[in-house]
Amino acid sequence: MADPQIITIPCLEDNYAFLLHDPATGATACIDAPEPAPILAELQTRGWTLSDILITHHHWDHIDGVEALVSATGAKVWGGAADAHRLPPLDHAVSEGDTVAIGTLSGAVLDVSGHSLGHIAFHFPAAKAAFTADSLMALGCGRLFEGTPAQMYDSLQKLAALPADTIVYSGHEYTASNARFALTIEPDNPDLISRVARITAARAAGEATVPSTLAEELATNPFLRADQPAIAATLNLTGADPVRVFTQIRAQKDAF
Repeated sequence: MADPQIITIPCLEDNYAFLLHDPATGATACIDAPEPAPILAELQTRGWTLSDILITHHHWDHIDGVEALVSATGAKVWGGAADAHRLPPLDHAVSEGDTVAIGTLSGAVLDVSGHSLGHIAFHFPAAKAAFTADSLMALGCGRLFEGTPAQMYDSLQKLAALPADTIVYSGHEYTASNARFALTIEPDNPDLISRVARITAARAAGEATVPSTLAEELATNPFLRADQPAIAATLNLTGADPVRVFTQIRAQKDAF
Protein backbone atom coordinates (compact mmCIF):
# COMPACT_ATOMS: atom_id res chain seq x y z
CA MET A 1 0.00 0.00 0.00
CA ALA A 2 1.30 3.44 -0.94
CA ASP A 3 2.23 5.78 1.87
CA PRO A 4 0.15 8.87 2.62
CA GLN A 5 1.33 11.99 0.81
CA ILE A 6 1.59 15.43 2.40
CA ILE A 7 2.17 18.61 0.41
CA THR A 8 3.16 21.95 1.94
CA ILE A 9 1.54 24.96 0.26
CA PRO A 10 2.80 28.50 0.96
CA CYS A 11 -0.07 30.98 1.31
CA LEU A 12 -0.37 34.72 1.96
CA GLU A 13 2.90 36.23 3.19
CA ASP A 14 4.04 33.55 5.65
CA ASN A 15 1.23 31.02 6.14
CA TYR A 16 1.16 27.37 5.21
CA ALA A 17 -1.68 25.07 4.23
CA PHE A 18 -1.18 21.33 3.82
CA LEU A 19 -2.73 18.64 1.66
CA LEU A 20 -2.98 15.15 3.15
CA HIS A 21 -3.69 12.56 0.46
CA ASP A 22 -4.69 8.93 0.97
CA PRO A 23 -3.58 6.99 -2.14
CA ALA A 24 -5.73 4.01 -1.18
CA THR A 25 -8.99 5.91 -1.62
CA GLY A 26 -8.09 9.20 -3.29
CA ALA A 27 -9.41 11.13 -0.30
CA THR A 28 -7.59 14.43 0.18
CA ALA A 29 -7.80 16.83 3.11
CA CYS A 30 -6.62 20.41 3.31
CA ILE A 31 -5.44 21.45 6.76
CA ASP A 32 -6.30 25.13 7.19
CA ALA A 33 -7.17 27.36 4.25
CA PRO A 34 -5.55 30.79 4.33
CA GLU A 35 -6.50 31.49 0.70
CA PRO A 36 -8.05 29.32 -2.02
CA ALA A 37 -5.98 29.95 -5.16
CA PRO A 38 -2.70 28.16 -4.32
CA ILE A 39 -4.60 25.24 -2.79
CA LEU A 40 -6.83 24.80 -5.83
CA ALA A 41 -3.81 25.10 -8.10
CA GLU A 42 -1.95 22.36 -6.24
CA LEU A 43 -5.00 20.09 -6.35
CA GLN A 44 -5.28 20.60 -10.09
CA THR A 45 -1.58 19.97 -10.66
CA ARG A 46 -1.76 16.66 -8.82
CA GLY A 47 -5.15 15.59 -10.11
CA TRP A 48 -6.50 15.27 -6.59
CA THR A 49 -10.07 15.93 -5.48
CA LEU A 50 -10.51 17.75 -2.18
CA SER A 51 -12.76 15.71 0.11
CA ASP A 52 -12.22 17.40 3.47
CA ILE A 53 -11.04 20.62 5.11
CA LEU A 54 -9.62 20.45 8.63
CA ILE A 55 -9.63 23.75 10.54
CA THR A 56 -7.34 24.22 13.54
CA HIS A 57 -8.65 27.55 14.85
CA HIS A 58 -10.69 30.62 13.99
CA HIS A 59 -8.08 33.20 13.00
CA TRP A 60 -8.79 34.71 9.58
CA ASP A 61 -5.47 33.66 8.09
CA HIS A 62 -6.41 30.01 8.62
CA ILE A 63 -10.04 30.08 7.45
CA ASP A 64 -10.48 32.78 4.79
CA GLY A 65 -10.22 30.26 1.95
CA VAL A 66 -12.71 27.76 3.34
CA GLU A 67 -15.87 29.12 1.70
CA ALA A 68 -14.31 29.25 -1.76
CA LEU A 69 -12.86 25.74 -1.41
CA VAL A 70 -16.22 24.32 -0.33
CA SER A 71 -17.91 26.08 -3.24
CA ALA A 72 -15.35 24.72 -5.71
CA THR A 73 -15.08 21.17 -4.40
CA GLY A 74 -17.97 20.33 -2.05
CA ALA A 75 -15.44 19.31 0.61
CA LYS A 76 -16.71 18.55 4.10
CA VAL A 77 -15.47 20.84 6.86
CA TRP A 78 -14.12 19.67 10.22
CA GLY A 79 -13.41 21.99 13.10
CA GLY A 80 -13.44 22.35 16.86
CA ALA A 81 -16.83 22.13 18.54
CA ALA A 82 -15.74 24.72 21.10
CA ASP A 83 -14.83 27.10 18.27
CA ALA A 84 -17.84 26.41 16.03
CA HIS A 85 -19.50 29.76 16.74
CA ARG A 86 -16.65 31.61 15.02
CA LEU A 87 -15.71 29.13 12.30
CA PRO A 88 -17.19 28.62 8.84
CA PRO A 89 -20.14 26.19 8.89
CA LEU A 90 -18.96 22.76 10.05
CA ASP A 91 -20.06 19.38 8.76
CA HIS A 92 -18.18 17.72 11.62
CA ALA A 93 -17.65 19.45 14.99
CA VAL A 94 -14.96 17.60 16.94
CA SER A 95 -13.35 17.69 20.37
CA GLU A 96 -10.29 16.15 22.00
CA GLY A 97 -10.50 12.38 21.81
CA ASP A 98 -12.53 12.38 18.61
CA THR A 99 -11.26 10.82 15.40
CA VAL A 100 -11.05 12.31 11.92
CA ALA A 101 -11.28 9.91 8.98
CA ILE A 102 -9.64 10.84 5.67
CA GLY A 103 -10.14 7.78 3.52
CA THR A 104 -8.28 5.01 5.34
CA LEU A 105 -6.29 7.53 7.41
CA SER A 106 -7.35 8.05 11.00
CA GLY A 107 -6.43 11.22 12.86
CA ALA A 108 -6.76 12.02 16.56
CA VAL A 109 -8.02 15.42 17.67
CA LEU A 110 -6.05 17.19 20.41
CA ASP A 111 -7.16 20.30 22.30
CA VAL A 112 -4.15 22.60 22.15
CA SER A 113 -5.69 25.79 23.51
CA GLY A 114 -3.36 28.67 24.30
CA HIS A 115 -2.85 30.71 21.17
CA SER A 116 -6.64 30.73 21.05
CA LEU A 117 -9.27 28.93 23.09
CA GLY A 118 -10.61 25.96 21.18
CA HIS A 119 -7.48 25.58 19.02
CA ILE A 120 -7.13 21.95 17.97
CA ALA A 121 -4.38 19.87 16.37
CA PHE A 122 -4.67 16.71 14.28
CA HIS A 123 -2.33 13.73 14.74
CA PHE A 124 -2.26 11.10 11.97
CA PRO A 125 -0.05 8.25 13.25
CA ALA A 126 0.07 6.36 9.95
CA ALA A 127 1.45 9.47 8.26
CA LYS A 128 3.71 10.25 11.25
CA ALA A 129 2.20 13.73 11.05
CA ALA A 130 0.89 16.29 13.52
CA PHE A 131 -0.80 19.40 12.13
CA THR A 132 -0.26 21.90 14.92
CA ALA A 133 -0.88 25.29 13.24
CA ASP A 134 -0.17 28.02 15.82
CA SER A 135 0.29 25.85 18.91
CA LEU A 136 3.66 24.09 18.56
CA MET A 137 5.61 25.88 15.84
CA ALA A 138 9.08 25.41 14.40
CA LEU A 139 11.36 26.60 17.23
CA GLY A 140 8.45 28.40 18.85
CA CYS A 141 4.83 28.47 19.91
CA GLY A 142 1.95 30.79 19.16
CA ARG A 143 1.46 34.06 21.01
CA LEU A 144 -1.11 33.72 23.80
CA PHE A 145 -3.99 35.79 22.49
CA GLU A 146 -6.67 34.05 24.56
CA GLY A 147 -5.26 31.25 26.69
CA THR A 148 -3.02 31.27 29.73
CA PRO A 149 0.62 30.19 29.90
CA ALA A 150 -0.46 27.14 31.90
CA GLN A 151 -2.91 26.15 29.16
CA MET A 152 -0.31 26.49 26.45
CA TYR A 153 2.29 24.62 28.45
CA ASP A 154 -0.21 21.77 28.95
CA SER A 155 -1.00 21.79 25.23
CA LEU A 156 2.66 21.62 24.30
CA GLN A 157 3.19 18.74 26.71
CA LYS A 158 0.51 16.75 24.86
CA LEU A 159 2.34 17.31 21.60
CA ALA A 160 5.74 16.60 23.17
CA ALA A 161 4.44 13.18 24.22
CA LEU A 162 3.88 12.09 20.61
CA PRO A 163 6.49 9.78 19.03
CA ALA A 164 9.77 11.62 18.47
CA ASP A 165 9.72 10.82 14.75
CA THR A 166 6.44 12.70 14.32
CA ILE A 167 6.67 15.39 11.64
CA VAL A 168 5.31 18.72 12.87
CA TYR A 169 3.39 20.73 10.28
CA SER A 170 2.97 24.19 11.77
CA GLY A 171 1.16 27.17 10.36
CA HIS A 172 3.75 29.87 9.60
CA GLU A 173 7.23 30.57 8.31
CA TYR A 174 8.42 32.18 11.54
CA THR A 175 11.42 29.92 12.06
CA ALA A 176 14.24 32.39 11.40
CA SER A 177 12.88 34.87 13.95
CA ASN A 178 12.19 32.06 16.41
CA ALA A 179 15.76 30.84 15.94
CA ARG A 180 17.23 34.22 16.79
CA PHE A 181 15.18 34.28 19.96
CA ALA A 182 15.98 30.68 20.91
CA LEU A 183 19.67 31.54 20.90
CA THR A 184 19.05 34.13 23.61
CA ILE A 185 17.69 31.35 25.84
CA GLU A 186 20.21 28.59 25.04
CA PRO A 187 23.21 30.16 23.31
CA ASP A 188 25.42 27.14 24.00
CA ASN A 189 23.00 24.40 22.86
CA PRO A 190 24.95 22.61 20.09
CA ASP A 191 21.80 21.13 18.53
CA LEU A 192 20.28 24.61 18.37
CA ILE A 193 23.42 26.17 16.91
CA SER A 194 23.50 23.52 14.20
CA ARG A 195 19.81 23.91 13.47
CA VAL A 196 20.06 27.69 13.21
CA ALA A 197 22.80 27.28 10.61
CA ARG A 198 20.53 24.99 8.56
CA ILE A 199 17.63 27.43 8.88
CA THR A 200 19.76 30.35 7.78
CA ALA A 201 20.93 28.45 4.71
CA ALA A 202 17.41 27.29 3.87
CA ARG A 203 15.94 30.77 4.07
CA ALA A 204 18.78 32.23 2.04
CA ALA A 205 17.89 29.70 -0.65
CA GLY A 206 14.19 30.56 -0.42
CA GLU A 207 13.34 27.16 1.05
CA ALA A 208 10.69 26.41 3.65
CA THR A 209 11.70 25.45 7.19
CA VAL A 210 8.34 23.80 7.86
CA PRO A 211 7.75 20.97 8.59
CA SER A 212 10.18 19.93 11.29
CA THR A 213 10.50 16.79 13.37
CA LEU A 214 9.36 16.54 16.94
CA ALA A 215 12.82 15.24 17.85
CA GLU A 216 14.30 18.50 16.54
CA GLU A 217 11.80 20.53 18.55
CA LEU A 218 12.48 18.60 21.75
CA ALA A 219 16.20 19.26 21.36
CA THR A 220 16.05 22.92 20.38
CA ASN A 221 12.67 24.60 20.95
CA PRO A 222 12.86 26.62 24.19
CA PHE A 223 9.12 26.35 24.75
CA LEU A 224 9.44 22.55 24.97
CA ARG A 225 12.48 22.83 27.23
CA ALA A 226 11.13 24.86 30.14
CA ASP A 227 11.83 21.87 32.39
CA GLN A 228 15.58 22.05 31.70
CA PRO A 229 17.53 23.24 34.77
CA ALA A 230 20.04 25.12 32.62
CA ILE A 231 17.28 27.23 31.07
CA ALA A 232 15.78 27.98 34.47
CA ALA A 233 19.21 29.06 35.68
CA THR A 234 19.71 31.32 32.66
CA LEU A 235 16.42 33.04 33.52
CA ASN A 236 17.32 33.33 37.23
CA LEU A 237 14.53 30.88 38.00
CA THR A 238 16.53 27.97 39.41
CA GLY A 239 14.16 25.47 41.01
CA ALA A 240 11.04 27.15 39.61
CA ASP A 241 8.08 25.20 38.28
CA PRO A 242 8.36 24.63 34.50
CA VAL A 243 5.14 26.57 33.93
CA ARG A 244 6.74 29.62 35.54
CA VAL A 245 9.82 29.17 33.38
CA PHE A 246 7.63 28.79 30.29
CA THR A 247 5.75 31.96 31.24
CA GLN A 248 9.01 33.89 31.41
CA ILE A 249 10.19 32.52 28.07
CA ARG A 250 6.90 33.52 26.45
CA ALA A 251 7.09 37.02 27.97
CA GLN A 252 10.62 37.49 26.68
CA LYS A 253 9.62 36.29 23.21
CA ASP A 254 6.71 38.74 23.16
CA ALA A 255 9.16 41.56 23.91
CA PHE A 256 11.85 40.28 21.53
